[in-house]
Order: sequence, then C-alpha cells, then structure tokens
Amino acid sequence: MSTFETLETCEDVNLLNTPFDEEKFKQILHYVIHKVGHLENVGKTVLFKILYFTDFNYYETFEKKLTGESYRKLPHGPAPCDFDQTIEELKEEGKIKEFTTSFKGYNQQKYMCLSEPDISRLNGTEISHINKNISIYSKLNASQISEYSHKDIPYTATEDLDIIDYELVFYRDSLFSVREYND
Repeated sequence: MSTFETLETCEDVNLLNTPFDEEKFKQILHYVIHKVGHLENVGKTVLFKILYFTDFNYYETFEKKLTGESYRKLPHGPAPCDFDQTIEELKEEGKIKEFTTSFKGYNQQKYMCLSEPDISRLNGTEISHINKNISIYSKLNASQISEYSHKDIPYTATEDLDIIDYELVFYRDSLFSVREYND
C-alpha cells in the first residue's frame, strides 16, 4: 500500500486541545457506511472526504469539533488519522465487512454495513449535519471528491503530510464556506 492509502494514528496531535472522541468517531463512521456503503462510487477515498467535510463543516458552522479527529494532508486529499484503526474495530465487532472491488477500472476498498449503527452519542443537530454532508458528497467518485477537496483552504494552506488545522475553515472562499457570515 502507498502512504496515502494507510495511516497511522495521529496520537497527541490536536491543534485545539479538543480531545478525540473515539467512540463518537466510530459511531459516525459506522453510520456513514450504513448510509452510503452500498453506493458503487463510495469507497475508502470517498469516505475519507465525507468524514473530513462533515467534521470541518461542523466546525465552521458551530465553532466546535464534532469528533476531535485529526486529518492529515495526503496526495489524494485530507484523510482521517484514526480511520484504519476504527475500521478494524468495526470489523472485529462484526459491524462491517471490508472488501475490494473494481470501479471504473480501479481497485476500490469498500465497506458494507452488517448491523444497524449505534448513534447514541449523536444528537439531532449532529445527525442532520451528517446527513446533509452525506447527501452532498456521496454523489462524487474518488477522483471528483479528491479534486474538489484539493481546493479547500484548510487543505491548500497545509504542508504535505501535516495535520490540517480546523481554524483554517474561517478562511474558506464562497465555494466551500457553509456558514452565513455577517459583514
């Protein structure tokens, strides 16, 4: 595997000192897989970006982190540091299945939900926010969403392989900004 396909946990990397809520991240990841895992265009890369935009758009809107997850700038776009570890936990718990398939001539890492996700750590506002991001970004394939994510200020302002600072959402242009600002 290349460096952009696998990640190590980003321990002790949290730019705003918001603790990483591992259980909440796991519930959100399981929920997103439940909602989009069956779509032929959604594999690991698209999941990375759905999670990224969900977390960063939430931060821009509410000025607090949804999960506290750290995202690293990789060649194919932002990627959550704890994705692989969380996927392994979900597989071990029998909640998802991982497999490889072909999509438009490329190998695609896919995930299938095997059980109803536990969303007990999520409130209605958070679920609504997640659903909104799923509806926007799950329509794109890996190439499209990677190209799109490369234009987002938090990604472009970060050095390769560094952790992306959530605060950079406040410098987004109108294409990416999800918040109404008073002038």
